[in-house]
Amino acid sequence: MEKIKAGIIGPGNIGSDLMYKVMKSKHLQMHIMTGIVESEGIKRAAGLGFKTAITGVDAVAEDKDIVFVFDATSAKAHLHNSPILKAAGKIALDMTPAAVGPYVVPCVNLDKLSDEVDFNMVTCGGQATVPIMFAINRAADVEYGEIVSCISSKSAGPGTRANIDEFTETTAKALKVIGGADRSKAIIVLNPADPPLMMTNTIYALVKNPDEKKIVESVNDIIREVQAYVPGYRPRVPPIVDGNKVTVIVEVEGAGDFLPSYSGNLDIINQAAVAVADKLAAKMLGVN
Repeated sequence: MEKIKAGIIGPGNIGSDLMYKVMKSKHLQMHIMTGIVESEGIKRAAGLGFKTAITGVDAVAEDKDIVFVFDATSAKAHLHNSPILKAAGKIALDMTPAAVGPYVVPCVNLDKLSDEVDFNMVTCGGQATVPIMFAINRAADVEYGEIVSCISSKSAGPGTRANIDEFTETTAKALKVIGGADRSKAIIVLNPADPPLMMTNTIYALVKNPDEKKIVESVNDIIREVQAYVPGYRPRVPPIVDGNKVTVIVEVEGAGDFLPSYSGNLDIINQAAVAVADKLAAKMLGVN
């Protein structure tokens, strides 16, 4: 089966996990891992037989075979990388909160963004909570939405910690732009518990039309849609409707491709990014 080549910038935990997910893709072919030093991630990719480089974005920009590039660096780095990738004709999957391109949550708005060249994957919290906010909003019209993403401290690497402000700002904005809330707020909690706990996301909403049946059906439908590309996504507390207040709690168990299963926060954004690229690649290949 014909596949379309992909490269990854950033050989850290996210980039390494992405590599294994791309290897399982139906329509993507893992081609190159690039960083700026000869790191363990670079050695790991080389050991699997892939091309590697330590010239950062230039390595993928100069490789004519690559179509999709996953940028697993940082928000600041992607601001530098984005115009280079665009000039080189690459399609970027931005794993950082830089938000150069439009936010994308596969099950909510990918079909409206197929002509873009820089897809922002929001944040791990955004991928976990925006679908639920969207589902509540389409059923009941959300006046105010608030989410709390609780992740294991062990699954929050230096990139996540360096981008905490961007995380809260980007996630909150996505709850409005994609989720449909009139007003929004996002909070992230790093849980130091040992053994580590799975990612848990609490979604609160104040709604204008509190129809419990419609809300429950809408939320259950969107959960099934997310599970199509993130099998470890599941409700921990089903929708609770109390007057005009709606509460939903979902947890994310990672697939364990490279990262431990408690790292659902990293797993869900990676699964979402590969789902986006895989669907775009299928379209390019003329596959339904």
